[in-house]
Amino acid sequence: MASVPDDLRPHPVTGELFASPVPPGTGWPGDPADPATPVARSAAEVGRLARGADDVAELDARVSVCRACPRLVAWREAVATTGRRAAFADQPYWGRPGPGFGDPRPRVLVVGLAPAANGTNRTGRMFTGDRSGDWIYAALYRAGYASQPTSTSAADGLELRGARIVAAVRCAPPGNKPTPEERATCGQWLDRDLELVAPGLRSMLALGAIGWDAALASARRLGWAVPRPRPRFGHGAEAVLVTPAGHEVRLLGSYHVSQQNTFTGKLTEKMLDEVLARL
Repeated sequence: MASVPDDLRPHPVTGELFASPVPPGTGWPGDPADPATPVARSAAEVGRLARGADDVAELDARVSVCRACPRLVAWREAVATTGRRAAFADQPYWGRPGPGFGDPRPRVLVVGLAPAANGTNRTGRMFTGDRSGDWIYAALYRAGYASQPTSTSAADGLELRGARIVAAVRCAPPGNKPTPEERATCGQWLDRDLELVAPGLRSMLALGAIGWDAALASARRLGWAVPRPRPRFGHGAEAVLVTPAGHEVRLLGSYHVSQQNTFTGKLTEKMLDEVLARL
């Protein structure tokens, strides 16, 4: 039997061997990029490449190879190589930014905080492989947006219908706390996400205060009309935003689906379902 190189591990579903982090275009399920995808290495390049993306598929590809924030790159790759959780030590880790996931022409856009170190940073798909994902996808399934209630791997067959999930910051941050500079740099990806989906967008769901702030800041940068005084975040909070074309988009807030909130009962399934029903 041929030996397997120490730096390659089998994908938990497909069995294919991958290095960690996963090089673009090597066959990882759902990888939107290839070796020719341009890489942003500064905030200025993020802006240029984001504005130049013609659709969400191209945007997701460029997001997934971004290296503009040195601290985030170092952290996500350290987790992927030497910082794996013991339960996943035999698996390859994505170790790259989390691209958006879901319907390319959504009626609903979900804006989260950032990938989890052993969730998206491991699986390569937003809110996949961790307890937060268990909550949001189960709720999206109950609301009719998801094809199944679970999300364990980018190869599990899950599809979203009418909904797309993105994050305020696309790389797993140390301590789940991105810096203001990192949020500003990554906000340029969110700006283009909103531009591309705005024509058919009905509402946005912001998970947590950072998602809420990111959505409002992006809308302002794009010239959308945002209520004044600035709408405050809260569970069930709502604000109506208006695009330059005169199209109204409702922004709703929900406590984040973090374990800190769900384990303590700050956020319950009923509370989350009630907000989703208003989308």
